[in-house]
Amino acid sequence: MITQTIWNTLHGYSPTYGIGDADLIYFDPSETVRDEKIKEEKVRNLLTDHPFPVDLTNQALVHHWYKEKFGLEISPYTSIEQAVGTWPTTASAIAVKREGENYHVIAPFGLNDLFDLVVRPNKRLVNEEIYIEKAMKWKSYWPELVIEPW
Repeated sequence: MITQTIWNTLHGYSPTYGIGDADLIYFDPSETVRDEKIKEEKVRNLLTDHPFPVDLTNQALVHHWYKEKFGLEISPYTSIEQAVGTWPTTASAIAVKREGENYHVIAPFGLNDLFDLVVRPNKRLVNEEIYIEKAMKWKSYWPELVIEPW
């Protein structure tokens, strides 16, 4: 959602254009998958007026379902920062973390690709097929994107 909102601004589009959902993430290794599902349901109930669906994901638990969804077994993440560093593209590997009254931007690849409209693969976890599918979908919404080859 952060990435798409920036691209919308740079393209002169409505802030919500092309956004399919909002991903909220957190990190709590003490939770169970059941705990996470209960929290996700509570968040969805609280945000029924939100313009698109909200997905809540405890990054400490991703390893429990990743293989079933993507066919690859992964080790548990040790932090939000580590998890964000595995997201599919350099322009989309961005999160904002609240720390008290302050906000901290997590961008392991920096922000240049985001603001330069460059989609570059992050090969740490994603495969070529998923990258190309995602990049082509995005290009159909934001035509000024420069898609880097795999």
